[in-house]
Amino acid sequence: MMPQSLRRVESWTRGSSVRRMKKQAEGEAREENQSCPILIGESAVMKRLFSVIERIAPTDSTVLITGATGTGKEVVAQTIHERSPRRNAPFVGINCSTLPETLIEAELFGYERGSFTGADQTRCGLFEVASGGTLLLDEIDALSLSAQAKLLRVLQERSVRRIGGHVRIAIDVRVISSTNCDLAKEVASGRFRPDLYYRLRVLPLPVPELCKRDGDIELLVAYFLQRHAERNSVTPRRLSADAMRALVEYPWPGNVRELENAIEYALVMAKEDELTTTDLPLDVFNGNGNHSSGTFADILDKYRSGEVPLAEIERRYILTVLERFGGNQAKTAAALGIDRSKLYRRLKQYGVMAVKFLQDDRDGMQLLSKP
Repeated sequence: MMPQSLRRVESWTRGSSVRRMKKQAEGEAREENQSCPILIGESAVMKRLFSVIERIAPTDSTVLITGATGTGKEVVAQTIHERSPRRNAPFVGINCSTLPETLIEAELFGYERGSFTGADQTRCGLFEVASGGTLLLDEIDALSLSAQAKLLRVLQERSVRRIGGHVRIAIDVRVISSTNCDLAKEVASGRFRPDLYYRLRVLPLPVPELCKRDGDIELLVAYFLQRHAERNSVTPRRLSADAMRALVEYPWPGNVRELENAIEYALVMAKEDELTTTDLPLDVFNGNGNHSSGTFADILDKYRSGEVPLAEIERRYILTVLERFGGNQAKTAAALGIDRSKLYRRLKQYGVMAVKFLQDDRDGMQLLSKP
């Protein structure tokens, strides 16, 4: 599936002149910026982050945002852009890890018509599209050394040359990059150019992990409940005290992104107005921070992108509740609000094996294995 940023660029360039491309980009950027996610938090570490953002936003200096996966690095970048004099110009983001080396130069710098096979029209690169605004280079560590050298030249000369072109085009772009790895170690190992590293980290900005943000989970939960209710045009739901306690006590290895996924999952699966612990993903309910493949955060991400059907969400949920009740089908069916025969048919469909009538549970069935 084509990354969102590339889909936008593709739509901008198809049948448009360079001038129209930039005008449309600016219009879409304003629309996107008006509805972009906001930073939420009252913890000491977040107050320090807000303070730093307020100081660096009005400048044009390059920013290097660091932090673990899911901490909200892109939201921080958007916030910097929104609080800068460039707020009415485009905010363009690209994930450097999603493109092969053969495409990254074309996406960033553009190309002229006829410069290679298939180049049937001139195409602006993201540096031109973002001119006057902000360009976010996410996962900057994924760039090859060759791409790093070309990026360094652009930053030094403040101009780009399209593939197949002979003229360098002046650009006015604020560059923000982000990474979840230690770039200093990448430099030491020879995988990242030291000159580019120092060019990018003029203003280093670390983003704290959720487990270090005391008191922020309750604020984030309230925000996500309201946000997803508005997005789905439903009445906002409330969270039970036990469910909130489970959320606060969970270590959140996936950080804010995992918390939002957990809230969305609970809203999709809950049948009552009050969300309880049984509506939460199993790893959150059990307080288990160890992520295996196919966690609900991963599944929900794939569901939203169209890679996983709703039937798979249902399967995961049924198996989660079954495991929560130790394989007891009677309790599982009651919690799901379906009759036991329907549950049995579902389990048979999923290929789940069970043995009947344990000595200590004549009403239930014990889960032996599942795919």
